[in-house]
Amino acid sequence: MLSPDVPPLSRPLTYSDRILLIGSCFTEHISDRLAQHKFHVLQNPHGILFNPLSVAHSLNSYMDRQLYAADDLFLLNELWNSWDHHTRFSHINQEAALMGINASQTAAASFMKQADVVIVTLGSAFQYYLKESGRHVANNHRAPAQWFEKRLLPISEIVAALYETINRLHEYNPHAQIIFTISPVRHIRDGVTDNNRSKARLIEAVHDLCGRYGHVSYFPAYELIIDVLRDYRYYDIDFVHPNYSATSFVWEQFVKACIAPDAQDLMKQVADIVTARNHRTRFPDTQAHSRFMSTYLEKTHALAAKYPVLDLREEAAYFSGF
Repeated sequence: MLSPDVPPLSRPLTYSDRILLIGSCFTEHISDRLAQHKFHVLQNPHGILFNPLSVAHSLNSYMDRQLYAADDLFLLNELWNSWDHHTRFSHINQEAALMGINASQTAAASFMKQADVVIVTLGSAFQYYLKESGRHVANNHRAPAQWFEKRLLPISEIVAALYETINRLHEYNPHAQIIFTISPVRHIRDGVTDNNRSKARLIEAVHDLCGRYGHVSYFPAYELIIDVLRDYRYYDIDFVHPNYSATSFVWEQFVKACIAPDAQDLMKQVADIVTARNHRTRFPDTQAHSRFMSTYLEKTHALAAKYPVLDLREEAAYFSGF
């Protein structure tokens, strides 16, 4: 295995940071682990997004404080859907779908205004457009294939869309830094050749943007799996998605390169408490279990008192219930 050479962030993440993560399903691997360690995160307010135009559009919609109306939804397969959102927002009831979308929009707009870090993971340079209207879509919602035109975005168009969004974000929230990553998930349905062309365009576009801005950086999640691990044993049975070992390796490198040393030390203490919270005992009525719960309640209170930025209320409530 090659030795990973990941340059550290000039301003690494701390527990006081508010972190917005947006993009492909690989975004959620990093976001989930940050959340498990009690970082303050907001994950994919539009749901999973793969292509750069949809990512840019979603970020712009938060800055515009956009709310969706009934006319923005369409009915397909008995569900109300949004072309801009993942199917997690789809609902059999139109009003319920709108409520879910607009609640997420409002929360994202407020969070983004005060975010310290925005992590963007791009998955594919392929973009789908509705033939009838020409609008780009984030999710096809299993609509008939003949409704869409598929295009491989040129690098210039990717750069232009993200360039505009980065400039807007800098005006909206001047202190936010941006970290780009490219998802190592392989879009094999595009074909092996076109998957590589797609990833190459994303990589080139992102490095173009990193070269233009001091507050924009790159974390090589894609390269760590493709060029460092370099083995299909690190993929799930579908040979498309990185498996637990692979995502754990990427997470370890992310922690080393992107999280401040003192925060890394605190993460270990948080992980101890969270692991204890998730422990399931076979004998809850024993004195040993009571001592275990009392010990961790005391640890939780002590850590929360020392680091008020941590939200350990759930853990404290659990350990108090013995």
